[in-house]
Amino acid sequence: MNASNPVLITFVIYIAVMLGIGLLAYRATNNLSDYILGGRRLGSVVTALSAGASDMSGWLLMGLPGAIYFSGLSEAWIAVGLVGGAYLNWLLVAGRLRVHTEHNGDALTLPDYFTHRFEDRSGLLRIVSAVVILVFFTVYCASGIVAGARLFESTFGMPYQTALWAGAAATIAYTFVGGFLAVSWTDTVQATLVLFALLVTPIMVVLATGGMEASVLLIEASKPGSSDVFWNTSFISIVSLLGWGLGYFGQPHILARFMAADSARSLVAARRISMTWMILCLVGTVAVGYFGIAFFIGNPELAGPIRENSERIFIELARHLFNPWVAGVLLSAILAAVMSTLSCQLLVCSSALTEDFYKAFFKPKASQYELVWVSRAMVLGVALVAIAIASNPDNRVLGLVSYAWAGFGAAFGPVVLISVLWRGMTRNGALAGMLVGALTVVLWKQLAGWTGLYEIIPGFVLASLAVVFISLNGRDPSKTTQARFDAAKAEFDSVGH
Repeated sequence: MNASNPVLITFVIYIAVMLGIGLLAYRATNNLSDYILGGRRLGSVVTALSAGASDMSGWLLMGLPGAIYFSGLSEAWIAVGLVGGAYLNWLLVAGRLRVHTEHNGDALTLPDYFTHRFEDRSGLLRIVSAVVILVFFTVYCASGIVAGARLFESTFGMPYQTALWAGAAATIAYTFVGGFLAVSWTDTVQATLVLFALLVTPIMVVLATGGMEASVLLIEASKPGSSDVFWNTSFISIVSLLGWGLGYFGQPHILARFMAADSARSLVAARRISMTWMILCLVGTVAVGYFGIAFFIGNPELAGPIRENSERIFIELARHLFNPWVAGVLLSAILAAVMSTLSCQLLVCSSALTEDFYKAFFKPKASQYELVWVSRAMVLGVALVAIAIASNPDNRVLGLVSYAWAGFGAAFGPVVLISVLWRGMTRNGALAGMLVGALTVVLWKQLAGWTGLYEIIPGFVLASLAVVFISLNGRDPSKTTQARFDAAKAEFDSVGH
């Protein structure tokens, strides 16, 4: 590896800036609330871009463009489902969850919120939800590490196992040092970089292939059906792709951004900013995959790496269409997408282990200093497990993401959504919803994958039914639980949305 390589220099500068932000955040981190939720003081812009960046991981620049390149625009139904799901999450959950977590023990984590919301003195809700977070997030973290490894492997010719550690090291470092503030501040920078990459790259691809009309004609002549959103699809496959939108209601790393906002009022502006950013990015990533078909049809001698792994399409386009310095900036966008999501996932896992196991069951009177350092140690522990999972070079980014996304969407989505909308929901209903959702995803994946139906759909539906059925057929929530719900609802209604 040549030390004067412009791409390498760009990466080093970018990583140094992220670590610098981590050190600044370290100076502003005084207690566990600061470390895992930023002291609830994020403004609209940081909340919006941090939520977007933590959502759109390496799959945005690798997994989805690769799927579009391989299968055509029929894969774009994922983007449609995601936009719809994200908007409803901002509209129905964001502000309500911010208010409800404050009224329910000033909860710092989802397990903490569930415990206080339903007055669960047994600790079962805390344990089950924390276990769900650890299981599915470890897989999700592995997807980010795989994306980072593919980037370093393709860009610098590293062996996969070496690239694995190189791609993860910087993210682990600034998350370990700066916690939530570092993650949120760096997300803002990373979201801007990702948007720039996804606006510039499709334009250059279209110009390189003779314009939009020429590109479409070339694609249709060489790969018929690629421009048809219904090509090679079925009702089940379209529903499955749209079903990705259901996952938003249950993603802890996104919900944590809502909980960290300085007020419910600021989330109204954050929704507009985040949705604009998201739509532009998704249009860009679909365009990269689609017009990339034309580019590599016209340049078959460059298509070898794409035939081997279609998820490398953005990497190869950046390398061949731009001078090395600009390519370095664009490839840093992949690193930014990976780092933004991986960092907040590591932090949520660390929060669950520290707040919901260590403090709740082992050392309730631990000092803030001790809890912060335990949380940092947990970041390292979870990262090592995720690296072990990611060590298989045959892993695909989109495959790992889809499984973890379904797990969270089904286990937590109905519970979170119904808990902020219905005062009659009970502790047993919440527990049933989590268990039914998580188990349905695991069992459907293993036993009914042949149907082609994405496991999040049966998981979400059955979990919702379980929540409602068990809540209606059990003891009503206590008067204090209902009073807290009413107070939170009244506060939210006074804000306007």
